[in-house]
Parts: sequence; C-alpha cells; structure tokens
Amino acid sequence: MSYPAPLRFLIDQFSRFPGIGEKTAQRFVFYLLRQPPADIIRFARALMELQDSIIVCRVCFNYAEKTPCNICGDPTRDQETICVVAFSHEVGAFERTGEYRGAYHILGGNVNILDGITPDRLRIKELVERITRSEKKVQEVILAFNPDLEGESTGLYLYKLLMPYGMKLTRLARGLPRGADIEYADEITLADAIKARREV
Repeated sequence: MSYPAPLRFLIDQFSRFPGIGEKTAQRFVFYLLRQPPADIIRFARALMELQDSIIVCRVCFNYAEKTPCNICGDPTRDQETICVVAFSHEVGAFERTGEYRGAYHILGGNVNILDGITPDRLRIKELVERITRSEKKVQEVILAFNPDLEGESTGLYLYKLLMPYGMKLTRLARGLPRGADIEYADEITLADAIKARREV
C-alpha cells in the first residue's frame, strides 16, 4: 500500500529498530496518529532531548544522567564485585531480579572477529585499569554474557586475560538456555542464574 510521504518516512524509521519489522512499524505509526497532540509533543520532546540528557558513566560505561551513575556512586553497593556485561540494557535485567548488589562494567559489545569486533574495540582495557587501580581490591568478576558463540568467546577471552590478577572469576549458571538473550529472560531464571554462578 502506498502511504503519504510523512507516514512512509516514520514507518521506515521505526523499521530500523532492532527486531521491528514493517508491520510492527506501521502499528507504531498508526498508534501515534490516534494520540492527542499534547502526547505527541511530549514524545517528540523526549526524543529530541535524549542525546543531551543522557551521558555515559566514566566508571562503568552505563547510560546515566550523571557520572558516576547511581549504581557506581551508591556506597551500599559491593564495589569489590564487578558484573561484566556486553550491553547497557542487560544491567536492567539484573537489577530487576533484586539479587545482585555489586557493580557493573559494560563492554559495549562482544568479541566477534567475523564482524570486525576485536577486543581492542571493546572496553576491556578500561576493565583491566579499573581492576588494577581500584581503591578496594576487586574480589570477584562475574562474566555475564549470553550463552551463544559471541558470548562464550568474550567470556573465554576475559577469563584468560584476567586470570593472572588473582580475583575469583565466575560465570552465570546454566539457568539460561543456550541461545537465550539476558534482556528477555524472566526474573526467576535470571535470579537463579546469578545466585548459582560458579567459578570459571
């Protein structure tokens, strides 16, 4: 079906989102058309302010409104335990379980040589610096990656790199099925995985 140019443009923009196809993008656009103008203006303003209001934490590299972020700046969190994840959105999945009270480190992706993502393109150097320069000795690093080829490769690379530093290296228990995404795991499965983590 041929849509007017403004509709077609928005559909194309939504279709570029991960996991969003043409039909879902159309539903988004037609949903927006049915909303009151004030809601559309609030939505547009939030999008326009997104880049200006969100920064990257200088400690863990998570998205935040200030640096250090609320987690890194929280004195009640266990800063001697660092959970290393590939992407920022995975932090929210762990926080929803209520089981983990340590710190995080976001790599910004997984090692994937075929796609040109080599270790030097991730925040691995920053992780090592954080471990070696920490005021409190880091006791444990949790390698929390998806149980797929890229996640396993990243975990193995970090294990070999960090082993000489003497802290405990753990990985998530196999409560997560192979090929699953941390972001979409339910709270019970993820809570079991973090509680039953084991040494690498």
